Amino acid sequence: MIALVTEDLSAFGKDPWWLIIGKVVAIFLVLVLLTLFNIWFERRVVARMQHRIGPNVHGPFGLLQSLADGVKLALKEDIIPKAADVVVFVLAPVIAAIPAFLTFSVIPFGPEVTVFGHRTPLQLTDMPMAVLFVMAIASIGIYGIVLGGWASGSTYSLLGGLRSSAQMISYEVAMGLSLVAVFLYAGSMSTSTIVAAQDKMWFGVVLMPSFVIYVISMVGETNRAPFDLPEAEGELVGGFHTEYSSLKFALFFLAEYINMATVSGLATTLFLGGWRAPFGIAQVWAGANEGWWPVLWFFGKLLCFIFFFVWLRGTLPRLRYDQFMAFGWKVLIPISLVWILLVATMRVAVNEGTFDSFFNGPVLPVIAGVAIVACVALAFWPAKGSAAAAQVVAPPSAPRPGAFPTPQLPGEGAVRGAAAPLVFGEEATR
Repeated sequence: MIALVTEDLSAFGKDPWWLIIGKVVAIFLVLVLLTLFNIWFERRVVARMQHRIGPNVHGPFGLLQSLADGVKLALKEDIIPKAADVVVFVLAPVIAAIPAFLTFSVIPFGPEVTVFGHRTPLQLTDMPMAVLFVMAIASIGIYGIVLGGWASGSTYSLLGGLRSSAQMISYEVAMGLSLVAVFLYAGSMSTSTIVAAQDKMWFGVVLMPSFVIYVISMVGETNRAPFDLPEAEGELVGGFHTEYSSLKFALFFLAEYINMATVSGLATTLFLGGWRAPFGIAQVWAGANEGWWPVLWFFGKLLCFIFFFVWLRGTLPRLRYDQFMAFGWKVLIPISLVWILLVATMRVAVNEGTFDSFFNGPVLPVIAGVAIVACVALAFWPAKGSAAAAQVVAPPSAPRPGAFPTPQLPGEGAVRGAAAPLVFGEEATR
């Protein structure tokens, strides 16, 4: 079992002003450069998946392609629709982009290091409720999407904004519940304390159900494929940013990719040991978790999550909206609640020292596994009478005299699954 770690935030709040400004500028530059790299990386990986070449002209290996696209966006004409609410239309991309930068202020990149003779942690700040701060700031970013869709004066944009708000509410609940087990195990909501609590075992291994639920929820939270329903081009042209162009569209694009980095950094911090070296390296190298080396481990784990985002986009089709919402409310949230109950029971028993032989043996993992499998089975179990209802086929409707010849809708034929023939000429008027 993982022991609770004492929360110690004494190292924060003592940096001189120049060091604080340096950390802020460094985080800003890292996120912007990481966005440029992630765009290039996504295009190259998806191209390889589809047997294409991808960007390879601008700069070595096409690395400057993202920069060229950014300059092109900045030089495009900035159009504001006549039906738009100008003030809200202009502010919406800013509201979406600023919270994306703020969330990285409590993410630890490494341990304490020496910078120009001053000892400081590789983290801008920390607080006892740091994880809740990240989720609260991330929730503010959704207002930019909703306001952008509403202020555009377009039906497509409005529907995209409404979809995004419903999607955020659904998957924010599942994401928050997945983190409760982490708080119970670490005994703190401070990001630096949670990383310290994973010095022997990552929470992604101990709390595997929470990790899986968080990973699914973070894809839905960032509106990425296959959960990119707010900007589904097949139905909504471009969704909430249909009417945006030039730098305003670039801000929405920037916010999406920084949010990808944010949820990936939070997953690294809460479930994969944060800046600590992967298993096996720290055991053979004593200095793996000292100095500036942990920054390499942190960004290595973060880029693994970025590759996961790209992999999903290149392989899975977009879900139907009702399936997507039902999956969040009927599958993820019930499983999260059952798992929290099991974890809380286990922590209370361990802390009080009761039933040690029961909870330290193989019995509890088996019970937890059976409970989770039962929840999944119940979630996907077909409703009563659904099979019989699927066989019921409505009789074909008679064509209206003089009507334009149209094919019948699916399910209107006499045989289930058989396409009804078109009716033309004199047959259509009989």
